[in-house]
Amino acid sequence: MFDSDRWYEIYTTLRKNPLRTAMTAFGVFWGIFMLVIMLGSGNGLRNGVNQDFTGITTNSFFVWAQRTSKPYMGMQPGRRFNYNNDDSKALQTIPELAVVSPRNQLGGYRNVNTVVRGDKNGAFDIMGDYPQYARIEPRNMTAGRFINTFDISEKRKVVVIGERVRKVLFEADEDPINEYIVINGIYFKVIGVFRPAGSGEESEEHSNTIHVPFTTFQHAFNYGNVVGFYAITSQDHIPASEAEEKVIALLKQRHKISPDDHQAIGHWNMEKEFRKIQGLFLGISMLVWIVGTGTLLAGVIGVSNIMLIVVKERTKEIGIRRAIGAPPASIVTQIILESVILTSVAGYFGLVLGVGLLEAVSNAIGTGAGMFRNPEVDINVAMKALLILICSGVLAGLMPAHRALQVNTAEALRGD
Repeated sequence: MFDSDRWYEIYTTLRKNPLRTAMTAFGVFWGIFMLVIMLGSGNGLRNGVNQDFTGITTNSFFVWAQRTSKPYMGMQPGRRFNYNNDDSKALQTIPELAVVSPRNQLGGYRNVNTVVRGDKNGAFDIMGDYPQYARIEPRNMTAGRFINTFDISEKRKVVVIGERVRKVLFEADEDPINEYIVINGIYFKVIGVFRPAGSGEESEEHSNTIHVPFTTFQHAFNYGNVVGFYAITSQDHIPASEAEEKVIALLKQRHKISPDDHQAIGHWNMEKEFRKIQGLFLGISMLVWIVGTGTLLAGVIGVSNIMLIVVKERTKEIGIRRAIGAPPASIVTQIILESVILTSVAGYFGLVLGVGLLEAVSNAIGTGAGMFRNPEVDINVAMKALLILICSGVLAGLMPAHRALQVNTAEALRGD
């Protein structure tokens, strides 16, 4: 293995026809290069999508009220209804739930409201929330604090604002904490500024949000005991879909809705969406490995064919070596080693160039690349690629080595 004469023989064999060697090596180089690029690109897409999911707990779901679609207990379809504070207490009794956070939005879904501070104003989302909402959708506090239980119990007129709200209503060097803003003619004191934990368009929308203590929201904006919708998480060991079914069943019972009415209660399950995305990327990863390995296999077949030609050209040499007593294992090892060296060196350069290109792209796009972020190939994948290269080299050399063993010594010596 470490015989210098053997390595020199490999070098001279591959050097005899440099163009043929280069073209053969390029097939392996291109195969591993494309495999690395495709894997890195798939990971970049996965990282970008997963980054958007970091802004919200993946075992969470949301439920809201809609119109009924079926008659039930003497009531006609098309009936409107609202959740209330008693529903919130009832939901707390479901053991499968970890967090139940009632929410209200001033003006309804996707409605914005004008907020004033001095001569500045802007249109923002006004949300009524409990402190536990931060466990469902984390808030990175850049100044002050989030809503607490005292704000809820005392119905304090305080708000927590997003970074975009701060930029619109305050000067860049101005501290917004303990300053006042006006919502629907009511003064609220700013107690905190937050930045969403996620990224992307949805994160930008969240940064346009103002959080008001839920009880204050109901009292200040005349919502009575109405709850607009619920943000809920299941216990860690309970699937969100199972908890979601129990929540919907309870709310249907409390509001006299037909169990078969699938339209009355709107719901959206983050866990289901997250699993769909993960399943999609698993499929992409499998496809990349199949395509990449196929491309690499094409290069390996090229190496095997070239090694067959090399064996044919060296028939006399092999015959002489057999005649002077060279063991078959020595000849087989020599052929396979030449194949492994050719594939490994070519594949190594393909691997290095692929990883280098991914790093360059990653540095160029930075952290604000939206759906494509940090394309990378981790060390485990790199090691798998190297292992594939070595195995490919062995496989590429097996048939030529077998052909070499079939060389008839007498015929080889008689040949020209």
